[in-house]
Amino acid sequence: MKQIGIFCKKKPPVDRQVLQQLVDWLSNRNYEICMDSETAGIIGQTSTCSKEEIPARSDLIIVLGGDGTLLGMARIAHSFNVPILAINLGSLGFLTDVPLPGLLPALEKVLGKNYKIENRMLLNATLLRNGQTLEEHNVLNDLVINKGALARIVELHVSVNGEYMTSYRGDGLIVATPTGSTAYSLSAGGPIIHPSMHNLVISPICPFALTNRPIVLPDDSLIEIKLQTNGEHVRLTLDGQEGCDMDSRDLLRIRKGQTTLKLVRVSGISYYELLREKLHWGSTTLGGGTHS
Repeated sequence: MKQIGIFCKKKPPVDRQVLQQLVDWLSNRNYEICMDSETAGIIGQTSTCSKEEIPARSDLIIVLGGDGTLLGMARIAHSFNVPILAINLGSLGFLTDVPLPGLLPALEKVLGKNYKIENRMLLNATLLRNGQTLEEHNVLNDLVINKGALARIVELHVSVNGEYMTSYRGDGLIVATPTGSTAYSLSAGGPIIHPSMHNLVISPICPFALTNRPIVLPDDSLIEIKLQTNGEHVRLTLDGQEGCDMDSRDLLRIRKGQTTLKLVRVSGISYYELLREKLHWGSTTLGGGTHS
């Protein structure tokens, strides 16, 4: 690894001293550093590199922030096959592996080739209108279809591999990866799926029929969702960060992505230990939370 990309949480910005220490540490070891202009601006530097260019110019990307910051970089970086080391500056850190005090020791391990790579499955989503592609995205967590604040119940017809499965009437629908199974899908009653598995989970949001329950599908499934409700404000949201409107002319086609996201793991914490810590399993007090 010779070229290191750095991408930071912007609001609120990363502490200047933290970023400067990281940049100095890498520079003193003769690594080339690539930052976007906003990240460089935190420490008073300039950069002509955009965040979209970071993956193509990096052998490793260091993400400083929370799970949301990682999700934003994941949608850009996955197609470049570049590993990401995520440093947790957020409150939960379900996806970010390393706490801030462990940043430099973690880097020592990674640059010394003492680390593991987790390949996380992505979802590819294509939104079509009258047979023409409107949007195409790859997401790490989930795709969410939900009604606007004043909309009535929406109806969604779902087919799998060309076969009609069922219709959901309710506030919306979530299609999640195993990584995203501990996000919004979990809040909607969906199952926790180990991230090493390659499955898709469909979870209805506040379904009108109580018999509509979450379902886990094989990773070779092609899911097609058609909005049946006309004249209502319905929104498709990607990893909780980007989105677009849907109407009754639209068909949403979802399948397993052709690439995976490479997450660097150095902490040695098992997934079950992570669940106990983040979801407070076994705790005598109420608590917990999910990433979004």
